[in-house]
Amino acid sequence: MAKTTKPPAPIANGGDEHERRIKNAFKRKGWSEVRANDSWAIFKIMSEFVEGFEAMQRIRPCVSIFGSARTAADKPEFKLAEEIAFLLTGHGYGVITGGGPGIMEAANKGAQRGGGTSVGLNIELPFEQEPNPYIDKGKSINFDYFFVRKVMFIKYSQGFIVLPGGFGTIDELFEALTLIQTQKIARFPIILVGKAYWQGLLDWIKTTMGEQHANINLVDMELFSTVDTAEEAVEAIDKFYSKYMLKPNF
Repeated sequence: MAKTTKPPAPIANGGDEHERRIKNAFKRKGWSEVRANDSWAIFKIMSEFVEGFEAMQRIRPCVSIFGSARTAADKPEFKLAEEIAFLLTGHGYGVITGGGPGIMEAANKGAQRGGGTSVGLNIELPFEQEPNPYIDKGKSINFDYFFVRKVMFIKYSQGFIVLPGGFGTIDELFEALTLIQTQKIARFPIILVGKAYWQGLLDWIKTTMGEQHANINLVDMELFSTVDTAEEAVEAIDKFYSKYMLKPNF
């Protein structure tokens, strides 16, 4: 079984690496150094897109499952994520996760248990997150750039199922909502699992962002739904596509 690492410790304000990065941002660089660094970055970004597209275009219809990397295997959310993924495979969907521990590992485990496609889009981090052991052979892809990885999630998912998580989970959620709201991508189902967990955020979006400051249209609250059970999550995915007479064709 592949080893999974613990989440990173809180960042110290005076950490040497963070001090170095801050100072480096203000360091005067010559044109040749800037051009060399930027050219290398461009080719690295291109290679990640090419590798991602080539690997992902061969997979069957999938749903992405997000949630905290810190969720232990004995937590209810872990079991819930595993069950959601298992049920999705029974409805013809594969599962895509961020490839790491916690909710991601649970979802890949459930997908494999159901005999479905199990994909992991792993991100290279300073604390060396390693792929979990439940990703299909040839379907574990490593990324250095978060934004390239997010393109893969958006482009190759037929839906997002979002369990309790932290900044990374919120990032993926609002990336999808923003692209749908601005009509940069077609709408797809976004399901938040755990009504009690998400309620405070949803109240703030509706009341503060919407009603008090009019920074969103309240109709945007219809871009997602909330559920509590694995059955409800999978039913929401099926219900969305049944309107278009669509379902996985295998």
